Amino acid sequence: MNGGGPCGACKFLRRKCVKGCVFAPYFEPDDRGTADFDAVHRVFGAKNVAKLLLRTPENNRIYVVITLCYEALSRIRDPVYGCVAQVFNLQQQVDNLQAQLAYVQARLERPTFFVSVTNKPAYVVN
Repeated sequence: MNGGGPCGACKFLRRKCVKGCVFAPYFEPDDRGTADFDAVHRVFGAKNVAKLLLRTPENNRIYVVITLCYEALSRIRDPVYGCVAQVFNLQQQVDNLQAQLAYVQARLERPTFFVSVTNKPAYVVN
């Protein structure tokens, strides 16, 4: 229970937030807490989330809630792939950046020479 008002989860479920509510520490009574719980509830169900939180040690619950919110919001945006699509996109970015880095490193290791107007060799890095 946060400051006497219902937490975001109880607000969404339109029920009284009791002392010891499993959702209260993680879903603030503001619009964001309610929206986050809405997503988690639509994807996983309130009862399943409550069971999961009760089975999780208290010091790890915040990580569970963060993960559930992230996955739920991703699943709503992309019902087929969820957060896997984001992971795949990030992996492609890493692969592209690694290829660009390898290209630049290879270019730096192989200096290019050219003949200047005075016919003296000059050192140039391309």
